[in-house]
Amino acid sequence: MVAELSCNHLQRYDLAVETIKAMKEAGADGVKLSIDDPDGGITIDSDKEYFKISGGTPWDGKTLYQLYKNETYTPWDWHDRLMKLSLDLGMISFSTPSCKKTVDFLESIGNPIYKIASFEITDIGLIEYAASKMKPMIMSTGIASFSDIEEAVAACRRVGNNDITLLKCISTYPSRLDEINLNVIPDLREKFGVKVGLSDHSLNTDIAVAAVALGACVVEKHFILDRKLGGPDADFSLMPDEFKKMVSAVRSVEKALGKVEYTVTERMKNSRVFCRSLFVVADMKKGDIITEQNVRSIRPGNGLHPRHLKDILGKRVCQDLEKGTPFCWSMID
Repeated sequence: MVAELSCNHLQRYDLAVETIKAMKEAGADGVKLSIDDPDGGITIDSDKEYFKISGGTPWDGKTLYQLYKNETYTPWDWHDRLMKLSLDLGMISFSTPSCKKTVDFLESIGNPIYKIASFEITDIGLIEYAASKMKPMIMSTGIASFSDIEEAVAACRRVGNNDITLLKCISTYPSRLDEINLNVIPDLREKFGVKVGLSDHSLNTDIAVAAVALGACVVEKHFILDRKLGGPDADFSLMPDEFKKMVSAVRSVEKALGKVEYTVTERMKNSRVFCRSLFVVADMKKGDIITEQNVRSIRPGNGLHPRHLKDILGKRVCQDLEKGTPFCWSMID
């Protein structure tokens, strides 16, 4: 259960610290940070139409540079301190690099996992470089075509890194339920032979539960102390009580999923006594012929197995039998 800080710190270190502490209280196992290099690593400062955001996103009208530099940027010198804080609280912390320079920085501070955002899934050079550090790779598939995913997975494997987790993701903010298509999760696992998970940008906490039931081993959700704080990601971030509710539901489902087994447990054996078996259902005299009117399959399970009814029909009983007596082989003449 990964809580994503993203830019919900609003460029305030104290708010970042407070948020990470709240993540722990809400049941998060991990904290995901993002590290951008707006000055050439993720985009450039340009007013050309190519760099202007549009299409119904929460950031329409801004340039990519304005968004990354002024609103979503997490200062590099926070990373080491926030990662150590997370570890002290018992959570793993890792970051999303945006270029080779950011990978080098993250390596220098011991980043344990590389998360590739869906918008970087086509950057095969970045993926190869991050994967070459031989840390676990988590890649979101939000804007990816099937062939994009194939190339990204192949890039990891080409440098010898097979520790790959693909996250089903919809890069719309917030996501609509009819866009999410959770059935892709088991298909990703089958087609690529990797671990799978969910990166969810909706405000629905049930989706994570369903994803885990379908095989997700990682769930990533944006986390904010209070959506009233605002910010670029506020509208699709969970607040602490919502995240905690989601974690609790996921843990219940994990426990219920269990393992593939067909053994009868001791608790189940206590109920098995009430299964069907053959009983005398009408008083019988010695020599009476067994019919479906005097011996039937009923509850409880103290008599002969129901499979033997066809074997005893038409035979004679060797003793008087009272209604309600469990039937057994010794009663046959």
